[in-house]
Amino acid sequence: MIKEESRFASSTVFEGMTSIRAILDNIKDGVKNARKIEKILFDKNKIKPKEKDFKYLSKMAEIYGFEISTVDSQEIDNITVGASHGGIIAVCGEKEYETLSFDSLVDNGFYVMIEGIEDPYNFGYALRSIYASGADGIILSKRNWLSAAGVVCRSSAGASERLNIFIENDDFIKTFKEKGYKIVCADIKNSVSVYEADLKKPILLIVGGEKRGISSSILKEADQIVRIDYGRRFDAALSAASASTILAFEVYKNNI
Repeated sequence: MIKEESRFASSTVFEGMTSIRAILDNIKDGVKNARKIEKILFDKNKIKPKEKDFKYLSKMAEIYGFEISTVDSQEIDNITVGASHGGIIAVCGEKEYETLSFDSLVDNGFYVMIEGIEDPYNFGYALRSIYASGADGIILSKRNWLSAAGVVCRSSAGASERLNIFIENDDFIKTFKEKGYKIVCADIKNSVSVYEADLKKPILLIVGGEKRGISSSILKEADQIVRIDYGRRFDAALSAASASTILAFEVYKNNI
C-alpha cells in the first residue's frame, strides 16, 4: 500500500507552518476545545534557511509548554503523509467536536453541511473555500474525515482548524428550522439556478459528494433546491470542492 493510502485514515500529525500556525492561532485566541500541540519536530538542516520559523516556534513552545526537537529529515519523512511539510511538523492530540444544538447556532448565520465526500483531500479543499466565503460553521455527519485531521488541515490551508465544526444531532434539520434557517440543497431535480436563487441568511447550505449526492431523507426537507448551471453541455458532476466553492460564494454575494 502506498504511503498516502496507508496513513491518511487516522492522523494527528500536522505538516508545515500553515497548518501549525492555524493550531497556534486557536490556542492564542482561546478557542474552545483548541487542539493541543504535544511536540514539534524541526528538520535540523532547515534551521538556518528557516530561522524565523524556528525562533517563532521556539518562543511558542516556551509560552504554551510543548516540546520542540531538531531531528534528521528521515525521522520526519517516516511519520508524514506528504512531501510538502518543509521539514516542520507538529504531533498533536485529538480534538473533540461539539454536537450541534439550538444554542450553538448564531442568529442570522450561514452554515454548510457536507455529505458524502469520498476522500480527505477533497474534503479539505471544500473547507478551504467555505472558510474563505465567511461561513459561520460546518455541520458534518457522524461518519466523516476528521480522523485524518492532519491531511485535512494541510489540504484546507489550516481552515479545518479555524472553522467552527459541529457533528449533526439526530434531527439537525429541525434544529435549524427552529432557529429560523432556510434549508437549501444542491441538486438537479426540482431545482432553480443558484444564480437566481434567494440565498439570504439565515441559511443552511447542504452539498453532497459527486458520486452519491445528498440523501433523499435530507432532500425532502429542503426549502429550496439549487443547481449550478454549466456554460456548455456536460453530464458529469463537479467535485464537491468545486461545487462548495461556487455555492458558498453565491451565498456571500447574496449577503453583501
